[in-house]
Amino acid sequence: MFKKIISLLLLAFLLFGCSNMKDENLVLYPVKDDPTISFKIWFKVGSQNDPKGKEGLAALTAGLLSEGATKNNSYDQILEKLFPLAAGYSCNSSVEMTIFNGRVHKDNLDEYYPIFIDALLNPAFKEEDFNRIKQRTLNYLNTTLKYSSDEELGKAVLYNDIFDGTTYGHITIGTISGIESITIDDVKEFYNKYYSKNNFVIGLGGGYDEALINRLKNDLAKLNDLQVEEIGKPQPEKIDGLNFTLIEKEAPATAISMGFLIDLVRGSKEWYALAVANSWFGEHRNSSSHLYQIIREERGLNYGDYSYIENFPNGGSYQMPPTNVPRRQQIFEIWIRPVPNETRQFVLRTALRELQMLVDNGMTKEDFELTRNFLKKYVLNFAKTTSSRLGYAIDDKFYGIDGSHLELFRKMMDEITLEDVNNAIKKHLQYDNMKIAIITKDAESFKNNLAANTTSPIEYSTPKPESVLEEDKNIIDYKLNIDQNKINIIQVEELFK
Repeated sequence: MFKKIISLLLLAFLLFGCSNMKDENLVLYPVKDDPTISFKIWFKVGSQNDPKGKEGLAALTAGLLSEGATKNNSYDQILEKLFPLAAGYSCNSSVEMTIFNGRVHKDNLDEYYPIFIDALLNPAFKEEDFNRIKQRTLNYLNTTLKYSSDEELGKAVLYNDIFDGTTYGHITIGTISGIESITIDDVKEFYNKYYSKNNFVIGLGGGYDEALINRLKNDLAKLNDLQVEEIGKPQPEKIDGLNFTLIEKEAPATAISMGFLIDLVRGSKEWYALAVANSWFGEHRNSSSHLYQIIREERGLNYGDYSYIENFPNGGSYQMPPTNVPRRQQIFEIWIRPVPNETRQFVLRTALRELQMLVDNGMTKEDFELTRNFLKKYVLNFAKTTSSRLGYAIDDKFYGIDGSHLELFRKMMDEITLEDVNNAIKKHLQYDNMKIAIITKDAESFKNNLAANTTSPIEYSTPKPESVLEEDKNIIDYKLNIDQNKINIIQVEELFK
């Protein structure tokens, strides 16, 4: 009997990491039968910590940690050593969080771990690595972002506009002038300041053992002992009316991003109530969501139309919400993937009209039940791997969630009522005050049409149901209260300087 009790206690430890749960610097997601081990070392630093005039320093430092030499190995030697292990590591910096990631089969741990920890503890910060990553970053800002994806470009402009003048006020990769001004000494100073033994949380998932936890603790204790000053939550200026930034670009189609601040983060019942409304309205990559049906399915005007209540970077690349990009200040965002230029005013009206109807009327009982039941199952797809579940566990710690966001999400779908959802809509959503970023050609003529509130008739290349044509009559004259002085035109070449 005694042996049986001991065995059960050991199993409990392996499954739940009980002996370490009180350690504030640990996030554990043990999976006994997982043959791999996932590492996520969370440093509490991000683009919000970029010094003024050095925007992009956090991301550039992270890039050198994951794609640079160490004091013991050149970057080429590191790649040669990792290749036969079928393993690697990366360092990703967002607004408030930098994660040093790694994943390896546990049979290869003894060979992998020294390479992994060496990159974090002993970066060489060689000039050639620095120049390579710096030039790549400038190429992205000068060329890739401006000319290869109008969707990402529009979202970047929107974020910059909403958070202008705050620590969130530039995209995480930085600005052109900021990157150009950064020196290798800036990177070394930033690393020494923020990669401190007082500024990290160890995340481990998969088939690790207690010895690995202790090994990580002992090795990371070699970091410097500097205290890191906490940065306050950003306080952006209040948005008054509909404020447009039109990016003049010779674009074959028009991309639209719009949004406003919401005072809500995951973990509260209100957040999960609003998540139901958002899922019905514009769930990412969900063809049954309302905006998608109205703009794409019924009218065939673009590829997709989505909405968000949390930061969702690189939306064109992901089906499910990304982890480890948390923010204390979120926005409600509508993302309209490019539409034909001649339909831009019509589609803008359509999206704003649909938002108004959601805010004014709330959800119906039928839509609420369908969406709630869908979400309870859909959330099971959010984290299919040990690494992604560990990512969610780290985000739980960031948001102060006692337990699991994913489990709480499903639990809330059984408890939330239609009244809860419609109250959350009324409290957090609105349509009168927002920032709107639009990538388009002939911006001046568009500005004039917006300011004059001109009718926006539409013609379709294929027949449409009578119900759609009747609704179009209400859309083409939908009134937009726009002040001409709140429409700003910027040439694409001038962005991110």
